[in-house]
Amino acid sequence: MTDCSVFFISDGTGITAETFGNSIMAQFAVKPRHVRRPFIDTADKAFQVVREINAVADREGKRPIVFMTLVDEDILNIIRPCRGKVFDMIKTFVEPLEEEFAMKSNHRVGRFSDVAVDREYNDRIEAINFTLEHDDGQSARNLEVADVVLVGVSRSGKTPTSLYLAMQHGVKAANVPLIPEDFDRGFLPPMLKPFKKKCFGLTIDPARLSQIRNERRPNSKYASIENCRFEVQQAESMMRREGISWLSSTHKSIEEIATTILRDIRPDRLIY
Repeated sequence: MTDCSVFFISDGTGITAETFGNSIMAQFAVKPRHVRRPFIDTADKAFQVVREINAVADREGKRPIVFMTLVDEDILNIIRPCRGKVFDMIKTFVEPLEEEFAMKSNHRVGRFSDVAVDREYNDRIEAINFTLEHDDGQSARNLEVADVVLVGVSRSGKTPTSLYLAMQHGVKAANVPLIPEDFDRGFLPPMLKPFKKKCFGLTIDPARLSQIRNERRPNSKYASIENCRFEVQQAESMMRREGISWLSSTHKSIEEIATTILRDIRPDRLIY
């Protein structure tokens, strides 16, 4: 089954519906077509989505899967009779919790309240700005306030992991590449010495690294398998000597890498 469609419908961004829905769909050997429909907050938009779902059902000859996070009952009543298999996350999770807590939820549209006064939101924006400023060793300024400093060879996954940590967890994550000059000297870049306890290393399978680098600089020494083997071996040896924890990004998702980093460097960020 490789041609099903999955709709993620929300009156907000749709990120919650998509994240949860993807976690569920990952349990099955399917390759769905993803359709996110955010900000469905009027009857007209709801009817338009229903027409789209029904058209897909006709075209594919099977019911699309529909994950919804909608709080407006009128809009829900428009979408529920569609020809998709509907999973209403509010009804599935929020209503049983209302019963458990003996209180009504606020039925707030979207994940965030007023971002202008939301401290958590502002912390994440500040972390994103910090992470962008300290990407790829661009700046050593204010490294003392970093929550974590990722180190590893070029293209081992430091930048996407840093941005994920900042965007999802409000973690100020700098990242610094380990380059041939560092291997010649035999020690970490001088800018990192005072912050070694904040460092976490990423490594990667040399063959995978060569493949990634060839997409960027085809047929270069930088991308050659021999050079990739050398850099990975040198980086792992250096991190081992310096006592820096590290993991391979080869077969791990950004989410898995980030969770491991939080567990080892900032376990307090796993509780909030």
